[in-house]
Amino acid sequence: MRSLILAALAATTALPALADEVNIYSHRQPELLKPLTDAFTAKTGIAVNTAFVDKGMVERLQAEGDRSPADLIMTVDVARLGEVKEAGVTQPVNDEALDVIPETLRDSDNHWFGLTTRARIVYASKDRVADGELTTYEDLADPKWKGRICTRPFTHDYNVALTAAYLGHHGAEETKAWLEGVKANLAKRPEGNDRSQVKSIWAGECDISLGNTYYMGKMLQDDEQKDWAESVRILFPTFADGGTHVNVSGVAMTKASPNQDAARQLMDFLVSDEAQKIYAETNFEFPVSDHVERSELVKSWGEFTPDSMPLAEISDLRPQALDLIEEVNFDG
Repeated sequence: MRSLILAALAATTALPALADEVNIYSHRQPELLKPLTDAFTAKTGIAVNTAFVDKGMVERLQAEGDRSPADLIMTVDVARLGEVKEAGVTQPVNDEALDVIPETLRDSDNHWFGLTTRARIVYASKDRVADGELTTYEDLADPKWKGRICTRPFTHDYNVALTAAYLGHHGAEETKAWLEGVKANLAKRPEGNDRSQVKSIWAGECDISLGNTYYMGKMLQDDEQKDWAESVRILFPTFADGGTHVNVSGVAMTKASPNQDAARQLMDFLVSDEAQKIYAETNFEFPVSDHVERSELVKSWGEFTPDSMPLAEISDLRPQALDLIEEVNFDG
């Protein structure tokens, strides 16, 4: 993997210098961003080079220092966005076009900005889980679910963020008890990704799992995974005193950005109606702009009330949440 990352980055930095270009380091696969970057280039004439950096992004940016070719970081999960800010490799961006993003979905110092949201929901067997049987995240620790829950490792960023949000609502003692309760209800040791949990429900290994909303759209597009998706329905649990946990995909400008004007134009484009519609229709994510509707497929999953806890607060609670997950040996 490391050799592939280095090759991708070498390809980016070896490109001839252009008067107008933007270089992106991305945790997201370039093909997911291509419809957006192609539309931006067609609109502005500015070339976009994307390097997929799955691991070690912060370390690479720190090692490159002022010589880094990267202008923007594009990633998923508030934890990763908080990490790049804390590492000192980003800079604040003050731009009126970005004001379309709600304050709860961006950094308080304008170092990172949410571009789309996704809900952390429950996939439930259509055959084995009754309507209304699970309504809150707290319900996941109820002993009635013993042997019925599947999940990817809780040390994964998506579940750490959910745990951090739970911590913000309930405090450390109750969060630890909740983690212990959920662990006691697992059908098997945490492994795989969100889609593989849905496969396990389809195979009868468990009845419910945690996952991100957009994976439903992705599975329905896949010939093999379509059957998995059609065996479940989406539930939007809430915190007992709040709403449904949401996370983001987002963007930040690097501290060393050599093409700041062009990078700012791309950031502005990514929150435009045109780009937000591309996100909604191709990636099945929720637009951050109120001007753009969700796709028809996403609408069919139902309405929900997002939790109001600011993502920056969730990011701050992430280290403590991870400590609690490891303290109960959730994935062990």
